[in-house]
Amino acid sequence: MIDLYFWPTPNGWKASIALEEMELPYTTHLINIGKGDQFEPEFLKISPNNRMPAIVDPDGPDGAPVSVFESGAILMYLARKTGRFYGKTERDRIAVEEWLMWQMGGVGPMAGQAHHFLKYAPYMDPPQDLPYAQDRYRSEVGRLYGVLDRRLADHEYVAGDFYSIADISIWGWASLWEGQQQVLEDKPHFTRWLEAVSRRPGVQAGRALYAELRGDHRGKQAQETLFKR
Repeated sequence: MIDLYFWPTPNGWKASIALEEMELPYTTHLINIGKGDQFEPEFLKISPNNRMPAIVDPDGPDGAPVSVFESGAILMYLARKTGRFYGKTERDRIAVEEWLMWQMGGVGPMAGQAHHFLKYAPYMDPPQDLPYAQDRYRSEVGRLYGVLDRRLADHEYVAGDFYSIADISIWGWASLWEGQQQVLEDKPHFTRWLEAVSRRPGVQAGRALYAELRGDHRGKQAQETLFKR
């Protein structure tokens, strides 16, 4: 059993979806980010940047246990471990890694900031309703989804004609497009891809993991923990 340290967020879904898609058995350990579990010393031993997800694989390289933090690193590790969703050739792997890095450096951070300034900051004490920040991140997310739409005009999936960890990495954030105040009418290829990935049983199972615990983090305690530490 792989130990999954998890909370139901777009980054957490990357790991839970990958484990489901790769049919790897796992045990879930909840890290309640609104209550500060991510700052506990035991968790920091495996995730020193106090972020989830993280995993511990008792059957790591050479049969020895290994811990992995950062969602992109987890996806790459699990894909190498199983030989799945990483493509078949070196050119495939280059494309997978390009789009995985695109998500890690672009979609994730920009969509996360859009969520913060559009959904949370206006409800802080005192309120931080900042039109410039809202417009900047909403626009940048829209630009990135435009890039993705153009890519998907000529490719079934993000890295090519095969489903990969690049798709897994992007889908969680992209599935929350409404909260990022985006539109789909002008992105038909993005819409087609989003619906296709959403129909996959592994994606549905990973997304459903402790879905009832998702909250909006607008409470004062959660905001103090998430945004002021």
